[in-house]
Amino acid sequence: MSGRIKKAVFPVAGLGTRFLPATKTVPKEMLPIIDRPLIQYAVDEAIEAGCDTLVFITNRYKHAVADYFDKAYELEQKLERAGKQEQLELIRHVLPKGVRAVFVTQTEALGLGHAVLCAKAIIGDEPFAVLLPDDLIWNRGEGALKQMADLNQATGASVIAVEDVPHDKTGSYGIVATETFDGRHGRISQIVEKPKPEEAPSDLAVVGRYVLSPKIFELLEHTATGAGGEIQLTDAIAQLLKSEPVNAYRFEGTRFDCGTHLGLVEATIRFALENEKLAQPAREIMKKMLAE
Repeated sequence: MSGRIKKAVFPVAGLGTRFLPATKTVPKEMLPIIDRPLIQYAVDEAIEAGCDTLVFITNRYKHAVADYFDKAYELEQKLERAGKQEQLELIRHVLPKGVRAVFVTQTEALGLGHAVLCAKAIIGDEPFAVLLPDDLIWNRGEGALKQMADLNQATGASVIAVEDVPHDKTGSYGIVATETFDGRHGRISQIVEKPKPEEAPSDLAVVGRYVLSPKIFELLEHTATGAGGEIQLTDAIAQLLKSEPVNAYRFEGTRFDCGTHLGLVEATIRFALENEKLAQPAREIMKKMLAE
């Protein structure tokens, strides 16, 4: 596997039941952090890493993500007539020139592995990225996927983002065991989906960023249902380990689990404090609330 990744897959077919009733009509990927939806942060991260083809795996009922990346002719005309150039530029550059969005329908909710497999025809025989928008990764420097893409290009091996988690939380993650780390990366020797703490090979948890060999598609086609009765990407990666090197990568940055209420709140606070216009008033509001 060689060359720079140019394609990224975004599995966005989930129902987002944790955030009901909001997600009855608004996909969880469209929940805002300040003034941008979660999906935009993941898309920007992929573009920074060099991706120019973005593959969204969606379901037949979710149109908001596709609408967001489509042109809004009537809105653009209204903003242009009103002389609101700044707002006009914002909606015109949701995707920069030269970047295309492709939408693929996942006909059945058969798990993350199946969602990735749905992208096979678009990806073809080249390395690619997978980003889970629920995992919002903030860093003042290079984005997590850019860091991983650089490692992939240098080594030719698949790369999976990891972070340390409390031992009693291993049952909520894919967990990896690795050989000795060289700086921020180490070759994975074992990967297990949601093991009980007493069975976990380590406390290194998989985070929602992957750079994968195209061989993963062949393996996914023969992967039986696993944890939760779904086709698990973790199980296919476990098979990939037998024939190709796969690196775990401790990325620079902070992950916010925006698939949870608290994670969404934490991310909103962080991005408010990083916003030039909002930082000071946000601090004052928090001080006032904490003093009550």
